[in-house]
Amino acid sequence: MPQEKLKTLEELQEVCVKENRIFEGRILNLRSDDVRTPSGHIAKREVAEHKSAVGMLAVTNRRTILLVRQYRYAVNEIMLEVCAGLIEKGEDPAQAAEREMQEELGVKAKTLQRIGEFYASPGFCTEIFTLFIASDLEESSLPQDEDENVSVIEVSFDDIPLMIREGKIRDSKTFAALSWLMAKEGIRIDP
Repeated sequence: MPQEKLKTLEELQEVCVKENRIFEGRILNLRSDDVRTPSGHIAKREVAEHKSAVGMLAVTNRRTILLVRQYRYAVNEIMLEVCAGLIEKGEDPAQAAEREMQEELGVKAKTLQRIGEFYASPGFCTEIFTLFIASDLEESSLPQDEDENVSVIEVSFDDIPLMIREGKIRDSKTFAALSWLMAKEGIRIDP
């Protein structure tokens, strides 16, 4: 099969011809834009402009991780997630990570290593996530946000594959963080 020449950004890029603002909120804004596709057609693109966020995989010295258990209204489920939160104005991602860990987990990390960045759902959302691994943890807490009600659970590295297989991890940032950890530790998910 012959290999197709990869197209450049300029060859694939869609151009906004009309921006239609629908909603402006505290953490996100919504648009429904008219765009011109590379073939010249006009199409609609719905965009959720979302603040940037951080997620932290908190690893203890006991080969366990700390996860947050919380209710998520949008999906009407209790979720298990890595500690996470929005980056506030004036913060860099590492500062936001330190603050969120103290608010949600009651710990501070002596070592905070950036794993990488990814888009939460690039088909419609601008939210970019910076993921960290946090280790050398020590107790240090800040009050939780008024609208948060989270609890912390400790999970053994050995339990992670089963949790993923059984569908107990349904959050994308948590799935990404745990996949990274399993690759690093050589942990396999056997069917």
